[in-house]
Amino acid sequence: MAIWTRDTTLQQMTEHAKNSAVTALGIEFTEVGDDFLRGRMPVDNRTVQPFGILHGGASVLFAETLGSVAANRCLRRDDQVAVGLDINANHIRPVSAGWVIGTARAVHIGGTTQVWEIKIETEEGKTVCVSRLTMAVIARPAS
Repeated sequence: MAIWTRDTTLQQMTEHAKNSAVTALGIEFTEVGDDFLRGRMPVDNRTVQPFGILHGGASVLFAETLGSVAANRCLRRDDQVAVGLDINANHIRPVSAGWVIGTARAVHIGGTTQVWEIKIETEEGKTVCVSRLTMAVIARPAS
């Protein structure tokens, strides 16, 4: 059974992220399952630190992107948005080239908070980073 309350396509997610850090870092949304959102991010000059390995901050931005988009697809009311409240990340393994694949899965979907786990892996399936993101569900700000 799908957890989603909003039917958003991968194309719509991509369009909504235009002209943001998401597009600047080359993040792509690749798959939506019944209970997960998956994407990928290149490991290249935009996302590595001076030693040539994936920057931890880029991993955190990637994790928060996936978790935030997923959280906003699970809102109960149209007058709400989900915004980041807390994030942590454990950096497990360095990566110096290719793509990393991130998968966001809900741990808790409540009316005022959501908790998401985001696992980032190499293309070969080796764990790079594990992140936990807490989202606050708030009233949509006036435009």
